[in-house]
Amino acid sequence: MNESPFKGKTGLRRVWNAFHYSLAGLRAALRYEDAFRQEALLAALLIPLACWLPVGGAGRALLIGSVLLVLIVELLNSAVEAAVDRISLENHRLAKRAKDIGSAAVLLALLDVVAVWACVLLE
Repeated sequence: MNESPFKGKTGLRRVWNAFHYSLAGLRAALRYEDAFRQEALLAALLIPLACWLPVGGAGRALLIGSVLLVLIVELLNSAVEAAVDRISLENHRLAKRAKDIGSAAVLLALLDVVAVWACVLLE
């Protein structure tokens, strides 16, 4: 089994490397993923709005958390799609299923934003 040569790193070096890999992932998502860019724009609008709205701390955390959840799920969906495409670009029912399930997860996260914002704002 071929494992990453970086798996053996420990301590602060591992944390530092992980931080840079995470930044590279965010840059890649912003550069190559249209949906992530759209959702990041939505987050750039909704998160400041959540900070400005007259809601309590728990409500504010729910508003912001629901928006961040969309970004997290989109990143995972993009990773699944990239891995599937790396394996093969041919149409295959399992590849379609994996991509459709990832897309469904993003849809549920977006519906969660609508539900959380409605519950907090209409409270």
